Amino acid sequence: MTDQELKDLVASLAVSQRETERLMRESQREADRRLRELGKQIGGLGEKFGSFTEGLALPSMTKILSRRFGMDVILPGARARNNGRSMEIDVLAHSKTRDDVFVVEVKSHLREDALDQMRSILRDFHDFFPGYEGKKLYGVLAAVDAPEEVRRRVLQAGIYMARVHDGHFELQVPDDFQPQAY
Repeated sequence: MTDQELKDLVASLAVSQRETERLMRESQREADRRLRELGKQIGGLGEKFGSFTEGLALPSMTKILSRRFGMDVILPGARARNNGRSMEIDVLAHSKTRDDVFVVEVKSHLREDALDQMRSILRDFHDFFPGYEGKKLYGVLAAVDAPEEVRRRVLQAGIYMARVHDGHFELQVPDDFQPQAY
C-alpha cells in the first residue's frame, strides 16, 4: 500500500467515523424524543386511571359521608389558592349544622407518600379554606389497593381508611379506632 493509499484510507475512515457519530447523535435525539413522548402518554394514562378511581369512589364516599357522618354538603374536586400555592382535594364535605369537616383523598394504590400528602393537607387546610376555622377536620384515605403496613399506619395516624369491597368503597376501621381531629 502506498503512502497516498494509506492517507486516502485514513481520510475515508475519519469521514466514516464523523458520519457514524452524526448518525448516533441523531439516533440518540430521536430516542430521547420518543422517550419523552412515551412519558407523556404514560402520565396521561395515570391521570385517566386516577380520574376513573375518583369517579368510582365518589358515589360510595357520598353515601358514607352523608349517612355515617351527617355531611350534607359534598364537594368533589375542591380547589383553593393562597399566596401562589394551591391545594386540590378529591372530596371536601361539611355539614350546615355540625362542626365537622371531612377531607377525602382517593388513591388507586395507597403508598406511604399518600399518608404524608394527607397529613400535609390536614396541616395546611385552614390556610387554603379559612371559612372552616373552628371546625373539626378529619381525613379519609380511600384506596383500591392498600398494603397492610401502610393501612395500619393510616389508622394509627387517626385517619379513616376506606377500601373497595364488592365494587364500592366501604370504611374499614377497627371498632376501637380513634379519629384524629385537626
